[in-house]
Amino acid sequence: MSRSSRRPRHPLAPATHRVQPLSPLPKLRPTLSLALMLALGLVGSACGAAKHAAPVPDQPGVQEAAAPIDAGGDAGAGQRPPGAADAMSAPADALALAIPRTAPGAAAQGRSPSGNPQQLSEALMPTPLWSDEEDADDEEAETLPPAADPRGESYRPIVENPFQDPLERPLSTFGVDVDSASYSNLRRFVEQMGQLPPPDAVRVEELVNAFRYDYPAPAPGAEHPFDVHVEVADAPWAPEHRLVKIGIQAERMNQRQRPDANLVFLIDVSGSMADANKLPLVKEALGLLVLELGDEDRVAMVTYAGESGLALESTPARRRDRILAAIDQLAPGGGTDGGGGIQLAYRVAREQFREGRANRVILLTDGDFNLGITDVGSLENLIQAEAADGVFLTVLGFGMGNLQDGRLEALADRGNGQYGYIDGREEAERLLVSQLSGTLVTVAKDVKLQVEFNPAQVAAYRLIGYENRRLRSRDFDDDAKDAGDIGAGHSVTALYELVPARLDEPSRGLRYQDHGRAAARTTGGDELFFLRLRYKEPDGQRSRLLEAPVRDRGDRLSAVSADFHFAAALAAYGMQLRDSEYRGATDLDLVRELAEAGLDSPYRAEREDFIDLLRTTQRLARY
Repeated sequence: MSRSSRRPRHPLAPATHRVQPLSPLPKLRPTLSLALMLALGLVGSACGAAKHAAPVPDQPGVQEAAAPIDAGGDAGAGQRPPGAADAMSAPADALALAIPRTAPGAAAQGRSPSGNPQQLSEALMPTPLWSDEEDADDEEAETLPPAADPRGESYRPIVENPFQDPLERPLSTFGVDVDSASYSNLRRFVEQMGQLPPPDAVRVEELVNAFRYDYPAPAPGAEHPFDVHVEVADAPWAPEHRLVKIGIQAERMNQRQRPDANLVFLIDVSGSMADANKLPLVKEALGLLVLELGDEDRVAMVTYAGESGLALESTPARRRDRILAAIDQLAPGGGTDGGGGIQLAYRVAREQFREGRANRVILLTDGDFNLGITDVGSLENLIQAEAADGVFLTVLGFGMGNLQDGRLEALADRGNGQYGYIDGREEAERLLVSQLSGTLVTVAKDVKLQVEFNPAQVAAYRLIGYENRRLRSRDFDDDAKDAGDIGAGHSVTALYELVPARLDEPSRGLRYQDHGRAAARTTGGDELFFLRLRYKEPDGQRSRLLEAPVRDRGDRLSAVSADFHFAAALAAYGMQLRDSEYRGATDLDLVRELAEAGLDSPYRAEREDFIDLLRTTQRLARY
């Protein structure tokens, strides 16, 4: 490509910035021909159904839409929960969808710092009258076999989310993800193995969510366990596009505030765990965790190899010497009866089960199950049933050479728990010391987001990452549909790339939709999208709904927060490692500049660690 034909350089990009072509706008799904519809009888049945359909009744509890609010603009954009005006420290250009206290089913009102009222609604929403027909594609992607890897490791294939046209698919629905295994596993490839990771080992959302963000938390005593914050600015890798950052911050909980824990360590001591970065690291990690527990917490240990056994009956954590001695005696050997071990661990957990405790099994393994219940579906069903009864599962992966990443992630998903990968002492300290409350205590389960995009403002949208968390539109209102969970103090970040709409766009030659975007102005106005969020209490069965519309006030990248820059850096890093067709003008120099622009944060030290990792990545990429 000649210099004259390149896109103008973005202000953050260095002078030698390499430009990659942007992906085209979304390809439209072909529709059934009229002749085929007539042959199938679809036209007549559809017309008949429309003719005789009864009017949709009013839905009980449905609230009027919240008043539109701006994102990424001036100081009046942020909203604080009642009583939290002094505690909130959101950037002036961040939109905080702060959740006020309200009785279930009633609209709640808060007030922004500028005094403008902001209304949020909590309701049971009816199922949308439209459907995004993504079901077949999603189900096909979920059933692909694990990707083969020359190291003997296994990763789920990832088919990246494409751009979608909101005229055809107005809804984007997914479950949250607080897993961080992909980032620490990636770090292991780069720093310990001296090579770039396989593309399917890179889950972009886990890179983004491996780090903490300076999102304000809910005020003490708030009705809901988290606040939601939104920013919108230029997409760094495609400045003509917009990037949306949706951030969720769970309530924070210190050691004294968290409930007592009933823990069962389920430890793989098979022969495959003999390496230094497996069982020896497991023992070191458990030692760190035990020292952080309170005196009233309880710990049991189940080991599994050729056969499963109870290595330590449930013991009060105040008897640390006994627990640490049992950990010290762990030694590898034998096959891997993972299924039998899981069954025994759950039985021990149920014996000490108490309402109000953090009842949890913590599985520590490389995932190489080769004896016992080896069928993943059977294991997942067992784990899901136990989670429904209040015993959750955390999965921690170790080692290299036979890491079964896809299997471990699936088990954690079914167990209402987190999947982490521990590549060294530093990651063990992060998950089991500094973030212990988040690892042990769930504050919201089955958390789902649904975004309805306004075609008058958005020509196309793309969810970055979350490929294995996508849900069908109707799953949003289905409380039986499992989704992600959020622990105390956890933050969750999701990014969308948007192509702005042009109302003067050329005709597409369609009889009925040539003026579709212009017509949307009468109902959507200048709203960018409508955000809905559902969650359940940790022991609840019925979800609660939060919702609000969002506007884009046109902020440039230089006007938004350090958190925005850093999240964008991680997303760009992931897209570059995946060689994504959607990476636009991304290269590792742009990633570095975005990351450096995100250093003005209380979490500067961990962000500097990422920049160190990035430098190593750049050296590997030159070869």
